[in-house]
Amino acid sequence: MATHSPYMDDRETRSPEQRAEQQWKTLRAALAHAKANSAYWGDVLKDLVPDAVRAPADLARIPLTRKSDIPGMQAENGPFGGLEAASIGSLARVFQSPGPIYEGGEDKPDYWRFGRGLWAAGVRPGQLVHNTFSYHLTPAGMMVDSGARAIGCAVFPGGVGNTEVQLDAIAQLKPQAYGGTPSFLKILVDKGRELGKDTSSIRHALVGGEPLSGSLRKELGEQGIKVLQCFGTAELGLVAYESDAMEGLITDEDVLVEVVRPGSGEPVGEGEVGEMVVTVLREGAFPVIRFATGDLTAIMPGTSPCGRTAPRIRGWMGRANQSTKVKGMFVTPEQINQIMARHAQILRARLEVTRENEQDRMTLAVECEQTDEAFARQLAETLQSVTKLRGEVRLASPGELPNDGKVIADDRQYD
Repeated sequence: MATHSPYMDDRETRSPEQRAEQQWKTLRAALAHAKANSAYWGDVLKDLVPDAVRAPADLARIPLTRKSDIPGMQAENGPFGGLEAASIGSLARVFQSPGPIYEGGEDKPDYWRFGRGLWAAGVRPGQLVHNTFSYHLTPAGMMVDSGARAIGCAVFPGGVGNTEVQLDAIAQLKPQAYGGTPSFLKILVDKGRELGKDTSSIRHALVGGEPLSGSLRKELGEQGIKVLQCFGTAELGLVAYESDAMEGLITDEDVLVEVVRPGSGEPVGEGEVGEMVVTVLREGAFPVIRFATGDLTAIMPGTSPCGRTAPRIRGWMGRANQSTKVKGMFVTPEQINQIMARHAQILRARLEVTRENEQDRMTLAVECEQTDEAFARQLAETLQSVTKLRGEVRLASPGELPNDGKVIADDRQYD
């Protein structure tokens, strides 16, 4: 059996000085490309001299681009809000993420750079990866798919749902690795045990889309599956990933991560919690510069004990705004307002997000005069239609909900 390095390439162990020199050189080229080829970035960067960007303070002078603003930009100036730096016909694929946000994928190997996270999770050439991220509308499935292919793996495109069919495939094909949400991996393992279908071939998992609790990691570990997590988005690709050390998430070699004070864009000190802002170091069809994710994190001091020398973040620590992720999908206050607009009987609404048995749960609490079950069923159907997620409905009397201004209350707790 071939012996492989624990590192995907030498870039992961280069000195911080070498990394900084190359990354800032690539950044200046990316800024020049975006300024010259994109209507939106041309305006944002109109007063910037790309070659003068030499330090973090120079980068911090560029205005933030907020993920939450993109749906409005694209609705006003379709199809991509001027963010693109290439024609739509030159793209390999176009995707829709919740918001909705439209973005394109280029026909380049490992375009979203997920190979690095998969490699750190133990995936090696010649293996079969069982991929349960969605291939429908969003790029999540293609992110893992292209990363696995770049390593030299075959991929089973399981997508979401169809649990028993997927279990049959696992028992027959015996994949060595899994990509998807941690909660669906638990569903597969639990259902497989219940139905007597063998899932024991899976030994490595790279999970994302939702937080991984310590208890679930331990539970899956007891089933022989080593589970590591990563953080990425449709717009950014892979941002950071865990290694065997499991001490924070190591930032990808092709991104610059800043942590800023929510609502300002001003970088905070090392270890201080703030909003994650990401710049992707590439010259491509979709430049991404100082992209404010709305996610909270903190930069960790030092480097990972695993030998990788890139900066580390503490991982996902909540949302800087009231938008949140449920089962890997963003749910926004705007969506709750859409539900209210469709049902005039609603006086106030509040989406309560909880977690039970390692599964996310949504309950739409609604103040209204109407209390019949038929109305509750209508609301549940609208909730699923708008958010693409199933949830429960709780009808409340006028004045019963907390008067705290929250449209989404994320009450999940992770150990």
